Amino acid sequence: MIAKSIHRILFISMIVIGVVWLAVPFIMAILWSLVDPSEPWTVDRVTPPVMSFYRWTYMWESSNLKSALFNSYLLAPTVSIITLILSIPTSYVFGRYNFYGKEVAKLLCLLPLVTPYFVLSIFLTATIISFGLSEYRVVAIVLAHAVMFLPYAIRIMTVGFEQVSQEHIDAARDLSATPFARWRVAYLPALRPAFFASILIVFIQSIEEFAVAFILGSPTFVTIPTLLFSTMGQDFVRPNAAVLSLILVVPNVFLMLFLEKLLRSANPAMISGKGLK
Repeated sequence: MIAKSIHRILFISMIVIGVVWLAVPFIMAILWSLVDPSEPWTVDRVTPPVMSFYRWTYMWESSNLKSALFNSYLLAPTVSIITLILSIPTSYVFGRYNFYGKEVAKLLCLLPLVTPYFVLSIFLTATIISFGLSEYRVVAIVLAHAVMFLPYAIRIMTVGFEQVSQEHIDAARDLSATPFARWRVAYLPALRPAFFASILIVFIQSIEEFAVAFILGSPTFVTIPTLLFSTMGQDFVRPNAAVLSLILVVPNVFLMLFLEKLLRSANPAMISGKGLK
């Protein structure tokens, strides 16, 4: 009885914390994005006195939002695919082979994740500028993002390769399957969730990245984060910032929900090898 009460209290506490931590800021951003300029939202009012979509229309027509959306959704998928491709050889070695110093090598690959974000950004941009690549803004940003987010892809894909059933590989080899056929029937079904997880995680990281895109892209290449931070830094108008924040956050929320559903639908038999028993 006491254990059930404790579980209930913990469950309710988690819901309350989740609402305060996530729902309240999200609702406030929605309300601020609907504030009409004809009457400001003052502290003595719980909700905006007048609501409209003026801010959305204004940001769409009077800012660089169109270019920022195009650039962001061109950059992020490109970085995701390139990062995934670059991560596969290293992930394959980490996931399928045992060798001396393997854990140290894996740790070194993950070190950028614990490096302060701005330190890593400044180092990468300085390196790219020193190689003379800053003139090719899009290429430079894609390269920097791929290097920055490669540890995420390596970690996810390493776990994916570790989960591939050796029994499936051996069975395909015994049936005289070609290397491509072995990849298709033994590796691909188990790796599919890792592929999508890696792409989505890198996509979200790239589309939210600010420092590298700002340093290498300004002033001609604008993304949603650089537009948001520049709006906040010059003459900060909270409703305009709320619009940009929602445009940046809402698609990522749906992508994370899609990723969660995808990972839940993974076939355990293809991963564990129990399907051959």
